[in-house]
Formats: sequence, C-alpha cells, structure tokens
Amino acid sequence: MIRPGAEGRMAPGLLRAGGGFTGWLYAAAAGAYAVDRASKLWAERALAGRPPLEIVPGVLQLTYTTNSGGAFGIGRTAPWLFASATVLVSALIVAASFRVDRRGTALGLGLILGGALGNLTDRVLRGPGMSGPVVDFIDLRVWPVFNLADSAIVVGVAILVLGGLRREEEDRRARGAA
Repeated sequence: MIRPGAEGRMAPGLLRAGGGFTGWLYAAAAGAYAVDRASKLWAERALAGRPPLEIVPGVLQLTYTTNSGGAFGIGRTAPWLFASATVLVSALIVAASFRVDRRGTALGLGLILGGALGNLTDRVLRGPGMSGPVVDFIDLRVWPVFNLADSAIVVGVAILVLGGLRREEEDRRARGAA
C-alpha cells in the first residue's frame, strides 16, 4: 500500500507504521544486522588462521581478529559493561521507535540498533554470558581493525548528527521568518 509521505512524496505504507517511520528504522536495523552477521561468518571462514588479504596495498586489508573490549580495544577486562550498554541503548531505541518523525532519524537509529545487535550477538555466541569477543576484520592500517556493525553504528551516529544540524537550521530559519 502506498500513502503520501510527510512532505507530499509517496512512501510505502508498510514502512510508515502508525504515521511514523518505525518501519524504516526496523528495516535499516535488519539490513545492518544481516550484512554484519553474513560478513563475520565469511571472515571467520575465509580469513581466520590465514595471513591478511591485501585489498588496496598499504591502505586496506582484511585481517581476522577478535576484540573482547569496546572501541579501540578499550575495556577488555569488562566485556559485560559493553554488553550491558548495548542492551540499554537497544532498549531505548526500541522504546523511541514509534515516535520517530523523520526518515533520516529512523535510518540513523536503525543502523545503530542493527550494528549494536550484531556485536551483541558475537558477545552472546562467543563466550559465557555476554562476555565473548567480537569478530573484526576490516583493517585500514592506520586505525584499529573493525567490522561492519561498527561501521553501521558510526554511519548511524553521523546521520543523526547531520539531521540534528539540519533541523536546527530549519528551526532558525522558521524563527527568522516569524
């Protein structure tokens, strides 16, 4: 079913549940999660126990590694802390999901949710409780090795920041016109 979108454009009815953008959020989350899980399964099968696979010499290589901590390997002795934070952030996104009023916000939150759940799945499947390590394999040689879940989280945050700046500018213009 197709219904007019918030700005008069046509939007698929299934993706605008309850008049908001809940469907967009969960579609982005599902996509990010699926791509992350598939890429980690591939990395484990194709890269584990092998030398790095050089993609762009001196710039990008695929290197299988695991990380029991958070970003940049911080907190390796407290993986439960990152798992707990992931559960909390995910719950907050789900609670807010039915009040999202912009497609960009839905996309950003969905990418964060999908990435967070992708890394949480590693923690649950790879260790006791929620303390297992996360699979990382993208190596830019000047940055710690990361994965597609990490990328989804970073891109999601960037979308939220840019959307917030855009909304601020729109509000500023509206106040100036009044």
